[in-house]
Amino acid sequence: MHPAELLFGVTRRPALLPAVVHYCGQPRFMTKALALQAEKGPCFDVALDLEDGAPAGEEESLAQIARNLILSEANRFGRVGVRIHDRTHPRWLRDLEVLLPATAERIAFVTLPKARGLADVEVVAEVIARRCSATRVPPLHVLIETHGALAEVAAIAAHPLVECLDFGLMDFVSEHLGAIPASAMRSPGQFEHPLVYRAKTAISAAAHAAGKGAAHNVCVAIDDPNQAYQDAQRACGEFGFTRMWSIHPTQIDPILAAFTPPPEAIRDAERILIAAQAAQWGPIRDQGQLHDRASYRYYWMVLARAQIAGVPLPPALAEWFSPSSTNGAQ
Repeated sequence: MHPAELLFGVTRRPALLPAVVHYCGQPRFMTKALALQAEKGPCFDVALDLEDGAPAGEEESLAQIARNLILSEANRFGRVGVRIHDRTHPRWLRDLEVLLPATAERIAFVTLPKARGLADVEVVAEVIARRCSATRVPPLHVLIETHGALAEVAAIAAHPLVECLDFGLMDFVSEHLGAIPASAMRSPGQFEHPLVYRAKTAISAAAHAAGKGAAHNVCVAIDDPNQAYQDAQRACGEFGFTRMWSIHPTQIDPILAAFTPPPEAIRDAERILIAAQAAQWGPIRDQGQLHDRASYRYYWMVLARAQIAGVPLPPALAEWFSPSSTNGAQ
């Protein structure tokens, strides 16, 4: 039995997604992002933005460009997704018609913005599944940025096609029609205002309860990579988010660094899991501390996060997370 199956069972495997999802909406930025991903490897996702990133009147051509890029050799790792228009926009269905099923085998995910609740998710998911009935059905990522979506966040997370919940901070603040100050769109207010704090904890909790990813909102300080790092540290360490949006290439490395487990945590996880395997996954004693399968699951995810961030692991452990391992952690 593969260790992941032993630790997590066959029905609730942890979602393993790169810690950074980089959004870009203009063709030249899309091309640059794919070139950067080819250079760095699949340690971050690229999301081609057909919604906020599309110049008015050029939506159709941008959708075609996104489709062609996903199908091109520039998409080396199959980690390129697309944000379509929301369900109230006349373009949303046309976006899917352009993308699917043509890109079904190569697109990493489809992101739905401004979902008003579970019903919007169900409609879009049904269209994706129907259009891709003869191919791979790509997963759906859902932006939680309206009152209705937040109220139904647990049900949205539980939808079988949903892979990740994303928090849309600025739209969420705007949804309150001035009741939340603009300072809550940036740090430190975004982590302290009670209504925003509540939204972030609810989204993260719902995602983890369903075994899905939880993506934190952007850092708007695009000229300050250190602020992106600090925001990512708080998103990960205090709120349990497992990935974060980037809106400028200089934010990718700081966010990735913040979400990558520190070297000492990786060493602890390696030592403990090697000893656990030798004990056939029974309880062990390590440095005066008792460990059993409960803590093994925690340390497993430490190594999973390290591996997907590009940290080399000892060969015996790296094999557990290899894509060729059909019973692996994904």
